[in-house]
Parts: sequence; C-alpha cells; structure tokens
Amino acid sequence: MEHKIITDLAYTYIGLVTTMTKHYVDEGVPLLFNSSIRAEGIDFSNPIYLDNEFAEDNKNRKHRTGDVITVHTGDIGTSAIIPDSLDGSLGFATIVTRIHDKNVLLPEYLCAYLNYGGGKEQLYKYARDIRNNLNLKDFNKLIVPVPDLYRQKEIVKNVNTLNKIVCQRKQELAFFDDLIKARFVELFGDPVQNPKGYRVESLQKLIEAGDITYHLDGNHGGDYPRSEEFVDSGVPYIGANCIANGEIDFSLAKFLTEERAGKLRKGIAQNEDVLFAHNATVGPTVVLHTSEPKVILSTSLTAYRCNQQRIMPEYLATYMKSDGFVRQYSSEMKQTTRNQVPITAQKKYLFLIPPMDEQKAFSDFVKQVDKSKVV
Repeated sequence: MEHKIITDLAYTYIGLVTTMTKHYVDEGVPLLFNSSIRAEGIDFSNPIYLDNEFAEDNKNRKHRTGDVITVHTGDIGTSAIIPDSLDGSLGFATIVTRIHDKNVLLPEYLCAYLNYGGGKEQLYKYARDIRNNLNLKDFNKLIVPVPDLYRQKEIVKNVNTLNKIVCQRKQELAFFDDLIKARFVELFGDPVQNPKGYRVESLQKLIEAGDITYHLDGNHGGDYPRSEEFVDSGVPYIGANCIANGEIDFSLAKFLTEERAGKLRKGIAQNEDVLFAHNATVGPTVVLHTSEPKVILSTSLTAYRCNQQRIMPEYLATYMKSDGFVRQYSSEMKQTTRNQVPITAQKKYLFLIPPMDEQKAFSDFVKQVDKSKVV
C-alpha cells in the first residue's frame, strides 16, 4: 500500500479569516465554523448566512460538494464532507481539502482516516501550541495511506456501520439529557421569565459572596505546556475537545508529569467543578467527575467551583445549558478566528439561585439519571 503526502493527492486551502459579522444576513450563502464540523457530518442546526455580494467577492474560497472540511483550531483533525445542500458555502478559519482524482482517493475514505484512522493523531503532533492551532503548512505534511479503491470502499462501509451504532447510542444519551432539562423547567420554571422570583446575581457577586468559591480558567500566565512536554500518562490535561456525551472523555486527554504539573499554579480543576467551554467551541458544560486529585485545564475551559452549602454543581451546570444563559453569551460573543467568551464577560452574567432544598432535589434526580446513562 502506498503512502502519499496530502498535497500530492489534493488542493488544500484555509477558509476566510476576516471579521464578517457585518455581512451576516437572514438568507444568503451558508457560513461554516470549526464548531460546525463533526465526525458524523456537518452541524448546520444554527445557520448563519453571508450576503451574496461579500460571498461573490470571496468565491475562490467557496466549498464544492465532496470537499473535505477539517477543524483548524480546537479539536484539530475532525473532518466532514460538504454535502450537496452546502455546495457554494464558505468556511470561517477551516481547512478545506479538494481531492484531485476520486478514482485514487475517496473523500469518504480521507474523512474516515482523519477522524478514526490515525490522521488526527498525526496532526496533533503538528499543533502549534496547547491551544490546538494547526496552520495549513503543517496540515500539508499529512501522510495518507492509500489502499486500492475497493479496500477504501470497504473501510468506508465499515466506518459508516459503526457510526450508525454510535449515533443510536448518542440518541439514547440525548433522551436522558432532555429528561434532565424537562425536570429543570418543571422545578424552576423558565429561567428567562423566572416565574418563582428566585434571587438573581451576577457571577462576580456570587464569587464575592462565597457562593462560588473558586473561578478559574486555563490561562497559565504564559507558562503553557509545550507539545514536547506531554507524556503517555500522568496528570490529565483537558480541553473543550474532551467534552463528549455530557462528560469528560479522559481518553482524549493529554498528560503531564507530576513535576511539570506541579509548576502550574492556575487552571487546576478537581472533582465536581463545573467546566464551561468558553473558547473555540463555546457552550458545552459538564460537571467534572474524576478520582484524580487534580486536572489541568487548557485555555478553552473555565471552571466554576461551587460552595455546595449554597449551590449544587448539577443545578449550576444545567442552568448554564439553559436557553436563558446561552442567550447571555451568544449576544456578545467575540468573533476573531474563533468564538470566545472572555472571563471578564462571564463575570457579568446573571444566575438564578433557588433555595437549597430545591437544588438538592434536582441534584439527586440528575445523579439517578446519570446512573442510567452509565448503564
């Protein structure tokens, strides 16, 4: 079997990297983000469109059906194929691969290799820093194993079968998540309307009052671990890409030695901290469940440590996934080459604080549902 460098097999380019919010319209040319790219396909459930004139000025970067689009920052390497419905769309700081000859390399095979066959691991070695940025020059170093077309089709068929099983399991897990959301509304009402008149406080006030005793992010004061400092096992180092199915997937973590981790004074999380993805992929929120004495956060995560005499982690995490909270950060999200919600902005956000007996009842319910999810 031959192994070829990607540039011998395809034309590659980076999507737009300029500020485009002034070109957003209700209907026009679809705009895809790194966060739109999933291994199971492109998520266009929250569509954003660009005006036709701006898109025409950048027509040389428009996608074509069959292009492979890859995450450039965040969970680098994750890839999907542009379907007919998104032909002519544009990407925001994404990597696009257009195969020269589909009789030599199938887009579906390349996508499967990037997602599952070692392509992602290969690209992580080229990540420019712990923020997981990958430039086009390094992506173009990718080496792709190229079996004959028959074998490629067999591999794609097997991957598709496994993906269907995975999707079924994800649907089952989503059912449990919906159950938690429904119970939240049943107990506390719509957070936007606040029909029960709960206390409303900013995060800053909660920190000052001791309700949230610790609030941190993975900004290590410039002392960021370098890629060569990661080891096969040790103290877990996690980012937003490690959030999967409402939990932290430690199989996606990197690791630092105890000695190196001991030199870090910031971004250290522990069991039952509420983790919020605030950079690149914004919004996923989980309660950290771990037996590790400490877990190091990358710059993509913020941790909220609750004083559990006043706020339950399960309540806080579910509140932060509610439509009312999402609207707060969506309305002023900064857009550079990635989405981000700065720490200073987070401290202004408002939180509903119900009585502790109600929070504890909800927390007990979540823990029971989590047991079902594990099963």
